[in-house]
Amino acid sequence: MKLEYLRLKNFRAFRDVEMKDIPRLAVLVGANGTGKSTLFQVFGFLRDAMRDNVHTALTRLGGSRGFAEVRSRDCAGDIEIELKFRQTEDSPRISYELHVAEENDRPVVTREVLKYRRGSKGQPWNFLNFSRGTGVAVTNEVDEVENEQDLRREEQTLKNQDILAIKGLAQFERFPAVVALGELIENWHVSDFHISKARPEPEFAHAEHLSTDGDNLALVIQFLFRKHRDVFDAILKKLSARIPGLAKVEAKTTEEGRVLLRFQDGSFQDPFLARHVSDGTIKMLAYLVLLHDPNPHPLLCIEEPENQLYPSLLAELAEEFRDYANRGGQVFVSTHSPDFLNATRLEDVFWLVKSAGYTAVQRAQDDPQIAACAKDGDLLGALWKEGLFPGADPRG
Repeated sequence: MKLEYLRLKNFRAFRDVEMKDIPRLAVLVGANGTGKSTLFQVFGFLRDAMRDNVHTALTRLGGSRGFAEVRSRDCAGDIEIELKFRQTEDSPRISYELHVAEENDRPVVTREVLKYRRGSKGQPWNFLNFSRGTGVAVTNEVDEVENEQDLRREEQTLKNQDILAIKGLAQFERFPAVVALGELIENWHVSDFHISKARPEPEFAHAEHLSTDGDNLALVIQFLFRKHRDVFDAILKKLSARIPGLAKVEAKTTEEGRVLLRFQDGSFQDPFLARHVSDGTIKMLAYLVLLHDPNPHPLLCIEEPENQLYPSLLAELAEEFRDYANRGGQVFVSTHSPDFLNATRLEDVFWLVKSAGYTAVQRAQDDPQIAACAKDGDLLGALWKEGLFPGADPRG
C-alpha cells in the first residue's frame, strides 16, 4: 500500500491541510504541540471507526466530549478526512472521503465515498456512495470492469448512521472493492509501545503480530522462533550487533503457563529476564520484531523512536524503516532527533508549524534554502538544529 494524498479539515489542530505525493517513508518534525501525534490519530480514528463505529472512535479520541473535542476549536462544519492511495504500484488509485457531523448530540456520517480511478486520466468511478446510513455500492470486481456503465450498483441501508459503510458492507463478499479497503484499514498499525508492558511475563497464547502497546512481545518472539526461524535469527543477529555483549534471546514457557523473555549476556552463564534488561534493549528488540513481521502491516505509525536508544543506532533504525517501506508497506515517523533526521532524505521530511491555534504542514523539498543546502551535502538534522526550518523552533 502507498498513501499518496491526505486532506484533513476540522480535525483537531488541522483546520484545513493537505499532504501531496507522500513518500513511502514520511518523517515528521515540529515543536511539541504542533500536531505530530494528532496526524497519527487520524489513522487510529479510521481504524477504530472501521472496527466499531464512529461514535466509539470519537469517544476514544475525545473522551466524553467526543465530536466537540475532536472538531477544530472555534470551527463549524463537518470533520472531513480524504485519502488517496494505491494497494500496489500498478493498481487503480483509490480515493476515500469521510465527513462526520453531530446531530441531536450523536455523530452522523454525512458523506462516505469510495472512488477508483483507472489509469492516470479521466474521472474516477464511484464504488460506494453513502450518506446518513443509506447509499449504493458496486458489486463488480475492480479489475473486471472496463466501462463505467458496466458497474452493478446495489442499494443498501446500514443499521445506524454512525456506522461506516465500509464496515457494514465489508462482511459481504459481493462488495469486493469495499472488502479490500476495509481489510487495509484494519491492518494499519499505530504504535503506542510501552516498555513497562513488554516486560511482564504474559500467559501463553498465540500471537503472530506485535500489539500496539507491545504487551505480547514475548509471545511474538516465541512464534517467530517456532514458525519463522530465519526471521528470528535475522532479528537476533541485528540486535546482537547493536547491544554490547548480547548473545541470545529466547522466549521460554514455564510450568505455570507463562512466557518468559530471557536475554543471555555472553559474559555470564545465567540469562537475564526482561524485567532486568535495559529499556533500550527492549525497545530495539520490539522495533526489529515489528519491522521484520513475516506478514507486514500496510501502514506503520511510530512516534519518537529515538527515545531510550543510543544516538549512533538511529541511522541504522532509519534504514530499517526505509527497508520496510521499500518492501511494500509505508511508514510515518515523528522525531525530535537530529541524529535520526540526518539519516533521512530531502523528499522524506515534513515539518509542522502552528499559528493562531492551527497547524500547517510544510515540506522540506519545497523550501528553496533547505533544498539548496541538502543538494550541497548538508544533513537535514544539522539544518534543523541551525533553525533553517521556518517556524519549527518553538522559541521563534
